[in-house]
Amino acid sequence: MPDQQSSSAKASSKKMRRQEAEALILSAAEKVFAEAGFGGATMQLIADMAGLPKANLHYYFPTKETLYRQVVQNIFQIWLQAADIFDQADGPAEGIGAYIDAKMEISRRHPEGSKVWAAEVMHGAPVIQDYLETTLTEWTNGRIAVIERWIAEGRMDPIDPRHLLYMLWATTQHYADFGHQIETLNGDTALSDAQWNAAKSSVKSIILKGIGAKDDV
Repeated sequence: MPDQQSSSAKASSKKMRRQEAEALILSAAEKVFAEAGFGGATMQLIADMAGLPKANLHYYFPTKETLYRQVVQNIFQIWLQAADIFDQADGPAEGIGAYIDAKMEISRRHPEGSKVWAAEVMHGAPVIQDYLETTLTEWTNGRIAVIERWIAEGRMDPIDPRHLLYMLWATTQHYADFGHQIETLNGDTALSDAQWNAAKSSVKSIILKGIGAKDDV
């Protein structure tokens, strides 16, 4: 029994060290890819940002493309989790309102990941086109079905769900992708907690009123 406990503890410790190392590398990679793009980034730049030997990066991520895809998938998975409320909400006011809150909070806390995604797509998605054609397409179709159900139930105006999603993405991700512009217009100062809350409230009010969202029918 002691040997089994010791082996289990060692395995757990090894797993934790791996997770910590991967998180450190991914955080550094987000920053480098956001600033330099896929073409301009190098494994050496990322290693320097992470404060690790380049060999450590290749141990966890054999190629730059492998690391890049993981960075892109990470931000997308965070966005997917934010959209879970769509399936759980009673109606569009609750579901879309909560989605806006979550997406704007992600823009606040993960701006580099959002910028990496935006740059990749603006360049024609040369690395993640397959991801757009599968995972993103499936997710989008699922959300369209939910919105169409709300429309059929009379809970919101009969608008094109696809264009609503485009508007939600563009608006919420603007606060990450154009964060420098927002700070400049805010007197060269990052938005305060109160300003972020006001921004969320304004965006929700504009969009929810614009689509005639209501949870009571």
